[in-house]
Amino acid sequence: MNRVYNFSAGPSMLPLPVLEKCAAQMLDYEGSGMSVMEMSHRSPVYDQIIKDAMATLRRVMNIPDNYKVLFLQGGASQVFASVPLNLMPQGGKADYIVSGQFSGKAYKEGQKFGTVREVATSKPDNFTYVPKVEKDRFDPEASFVHICYNNTIYGTKFDYIPDTGDVPLVADMSSCILSEPIDVSKFGVIYAGAQKNVAPAGLTIVIIREDLLGNARPETPTMLDYAVQAANDSMYNTPPTYPIYVAGLVFKWIEETVGGLDKMKEYNEKKCALLYDYLDGQDFYIAPVKKENRSMMNVTFKTGDPDLDAKFVKEAKAAGFVNLKGHRSVGGMRASIYNAMPIEGVEKLVDFMEKFRKENV
Repeated sequence: MNRVYNFSAGPSMLPLPVLEKCAAQMLDYEGSGMSVMEMSHRSPVYDQIIKDAMATLRRVMNIPDNYKVLFLQGGASQVFASVPLNLMPQGGKADYIVSGQFSGKAYKEGQKFGTVREVATSKPDNFTYVPKVEKDRFDPEASFVHICYNNTIYGTKFDYIPDTGDVPLVADMSSCILSEPIDVSKFGVIYAGAQKNVAPAGLTIVIIREDLLGNARPETPTMLDYAVQAANDSMYNTPPTYPIYVAGLVFKWIEETVGGLDKMKEYNEKKCALLYDYLDGQDFYIAPVKKENRSMMNVTFKTGDPDLDAKFVKEAKAAGFVNLKGHRSVGGMRASIYNAMPIEGVEKLVDFMEKFRKENV
């Protein structure tokens, strides 16, 4: 087996034990005589799979009883529309902190449904930091405040949870969910596309406080109505069955093998420290993100020379380090070191970076 170190921002690598479990159960899931891919989502066997996945996620994230967990489709980009449709009435208002491309897209989508306000943005500085916003900056009449907790493209992360008072805080956690403990009770809604840190593409997780259900606008499509999805245990229609199955295995891996989110955070901090300590100890590569807002999951860097960056990406791929090219809006390189990336992958990447530096100074 010749597996590469996959630094893709998503879809991204999955834990090897999870992939091995999937392979072992591919043709016959626990004596059922069929693959999970072939099962009816209404069958007792699959019903247990989805229930176990939800229960394990609740334990791992310590989700309070007054929150519903939804396993949906459409990606985080669809949630950009479904959140205002469910939380903001006709003529309503909402506040957005725009700290990257995806929060910008969410802000643009929200404008279709009411009066939305860009409370703060770091766009003039190419999103190299996360704006600090105090409680008195938010509109107390807003239906919600929206943030993107970790910015995949720019490699930034909120180093604080905004105090929004009685206004529900909505957070896109697509690229950092399950990387560390989070106090769910501080949020009205947490959502995440699963393809970065949880499962194959196709599953979207929405965690919503129960008092926010049942307020969808009349024109809300049934499939986007969170109350309908909650009442049907995410089974209003055929859910993304296989990604849910894989997600359940990942949740168990975090709980049983890693030892929970406190241990997961420790491991992730060790990995990103290897990269950031190296970047801070030399002057060949540039790390553009302000230190207090550096992401544990997405580390961005560049040489300052686009041609040299391209050479780095090409030679890295030949050496077994793939998907290191930065997003086209930023350039340079990006190493996405999600939960499944082993520490050995980061160690070897740093060794390669140093070798490349010596050969190109």
